[in-house]
Amino acid sequence: MSEQELKLNVPKSVWGAVEQDVLRGAVTRLRLRAQYFDTPERDLVKARISLRLRLEGRRWMQTLKMPGAHSMDRVELNHPRPGPVLDLSVYEDTPASKALNACQDRLTVNYETDVKRLFRRTRVGSSVVEIALDQGHIQAGDLKLPIREIEFELVNGPIQSLFTIGKRWLSKHGLLLDLRSKAERGDQLAQLYQTLLTTQKQDLAATQAAKAAAVARFWGTTGVEPITLKPSLSCDEAFALLSQACLSQVARNAAVLAEIDTLGICRAGTPEHLHQLRVGLRRLRSSWSLFDGLANLPEQSLRDEIKRHFKQLGNTRDDDVLRETVMPVLNAAGQPPLDLHSSLEDLNGNKLAGSPEFQAWLIDMMSFSVTANERLPKNPTKLKLALRKRLHKWHQRVVSEGIQFQTLEIEAKHTLRKRTKRLRYGLQFAESLLPTTRLKHYRKALAVIQDILGEMNDLYLARERFEQLRDDQPPAWFAVGWIASRLEVLGLEATKAFKELKRADHFWSN
Repeated sequence: MSEQELKLNVPKSVWGAVEQDVLRGAVTRLRLRAQYFDTPERDLVKARISLRLRLEGRRWMQTLKMPGAHSMDRVELNHPRPGPVLDLSVYEDTPASKALNACQDRLTVNYETDVKRLFRRTRVGSSVVEIALDQGHIQAGDLKLPIREIEFELVNGPIQSLFTIGKRWLSKHGLLLDLRSKAERGDQLAQLYQTLLTTQKQDLAATQAAKAAAVARFWGTTGVEPITLKPSLSCDEAFALLSQACLSQVARNAAVLAEIDTLGICRAGTPEHLHQLRVGLRRLRSSWSLFDGLANLPEQSLRDEIKRHFKQLGNTRDDDVLRETVMPVLNAAGQPPLDLHSSLEDLNGNKLAGSPEFQAWLIDMMSFSVTANERLPKNPTKLKLALRKRLHKWHQRVVSEGIQFQTLEIEAKHTLRKRTKRLRYGLQFAESLLPTTRLKHYRKALAVIQDILGEMNDLYLARERFEQLRDDQPPAWFAVGWIASRLEVLGLEATKAFKELKRADHFWSN
């Protein structure tokens, strides 16, 4: 069977209000205690399989889950069991049989969950949706991770109903989108537990360092995941896949920034989470440009709203870059002491990522990416040829402007930087449709340009800040002068890099 659900995190501060809302109907209470199985090498996780035994009230249920047609769809196979003993024979004729047969003798309990569930059904238009409010914990060894979430599972009707009700509850209570399943969170917790066990055998200093590194990985960033586009896909289908991948990167980094699991305990979100969130937004916008006219894009209001969020998050990111990237270089060059607090705005990327406006936008975008193929006609345009033509056009414009880099105004250089980044993301999207060997040299040349232009952009922003400080803090003159000198050097390097890009292999027409 197929399971389609939307899950939202419930902050502790609003738990009581959310619980009261769930209680506005005939509810069922149930305690769910589950054991999740895998090998020490995590073979099932690597095969994207989740296997559990769960005591549901007084009955045992064995459940296997695998990815479905899209990011919110999972294949779910349930089999009643007389007790807490696995029976893998029930999967003999399923796609999971090969992976299970290869590791059945090495399966052990990897982690457990203990949840008190409150659930009821409700109508959303013509659909029926089950609302389940879960509170409890995930446990691996002596490590525990809290569970406070609400799930909306589609019983029948169009999947759009999940987004309709989810957005309503999110906006009313200030909930947060969480794409992680209990199985994903449990696997991460089990890895952390095993790492911490290993560190106990080291000396004290090494143990502290290893523990810090392990915890940092646990709250780590979500970067760019490889995407494979098959030539047989329609442009609309390919665009939907790209949208879901970009939104996953955005939502997962936003979840850590919003302190889903750690609010009030510690700060897990870092500037790198903010950076990766913005990378996801840039990639999403680049996909819109790449498929403009080839696939059905989100409505204009959603495309306009992203600009506002991106700008707000960008202000916070710019401050982080100034503190953590530009200032260390200036200090190494002999920068006299400066008081930056008077020039930096007190912006908080954590609050922005968790804001109701941003979270509601995420829900709307998830709704578009998941439902687009259900409601829109398929574009017959051949995917491979269409993307190659568009990338070639982008390449020609980037090169023609780039070889004249030194003559461009600052704003034009900034626009060229964005076009270069868009081209690089476009190549990442279409990589599976392009000749990999010949792409390697071109991609390397493009990466050099992006690094140069990225540094220049950081310096332009920093120079603007230091120019505002010159009257009150004379040491800012040193920073302005050093930046001007560095920009001259980078300008020459950029021109040379664009000429190298022009000489790189061209492969779009092959």
